[in-house]
Amino acid sequence: MAPLFEFRDVDVLVGSSAVLKGVTATIPDQRLAVIAGASGSGKTSLLRLCNRLDVPTGGQIKYRGDNLLELDPRALRRRVGMVFQQPAIFPGSVRDNLRTADHHASDEDMTAVLASVDIDSSFLDRVGDSLSGGEAQRVCLARALMCKPAVLLMDEPTASLHPSAAATLEQTTQRLRSEHSLEVVWVTHDLRQISRLSEHLLVLDDGRVLYAGDPGTARAQEALATLAAEEGE
Repeated sequence: MAPLFEFRDVDVLVGSSAVLKGVTATIPDQRLAVIAGASGSGKTSLLRLCNRLDVPTGGQIKYRGDNLLELDPRALRRRVGMVFQQPAIFPGSVRDNLRTADHHASDEDMTAVLASVDIDSSFLDRVGDSLSGGEAQRVCLARALMCKPAVLLMDEPTASLHPSAAATLEQTTQRLRSEHSLEVVWVTHDLRQISRLSEHLLVLDDGRVLYAGDPGTARAQEALATLAAEEGE
């Protein structure tokens, strides 16, 4: 079986600045993959390539063996959903937000998806600005799930949350992964979160791959020590 994602000599330029520099790495399937790195290391840029929110300046990306740049972007984003660092709640009610992902969804459909992220059906009529940070992020997760994706890209989704809300989101994601055979790629710079979540680890440093592989190896620990030093931990 082909890996979930493959990156071959991937470069990304933003203006004249090189954000990713010859990244070559593989993200396997059936293992929760964590992309780690200090701020500005390129980890979010790499994640955004995975569903064509951004495109590389050079190199090749494959999704399950297919050239990702030849796939229809809208169809790809239904298969590869994304949750962002800041909860991106659209104007209107929770119902309105969920229907942006599936215009034909019934209240029953939406209630089932909300239940899967531990939110009560009464939230359907709540407006976005009445939600706490943790509630808003779980609604964003529910909205991504409305498309029945095969993969979830999680871009530091707990960075702005209270620790208890962050723990709830981690637990919910792990449960969904188990119940729905979801592939998850999670971006973080939090060393404790890396330790809790990672089954495959990709560490970036200044746009280059510092380590890729099993998080339990001595080389992985060396890479994480470099990250800790850069983060001042």
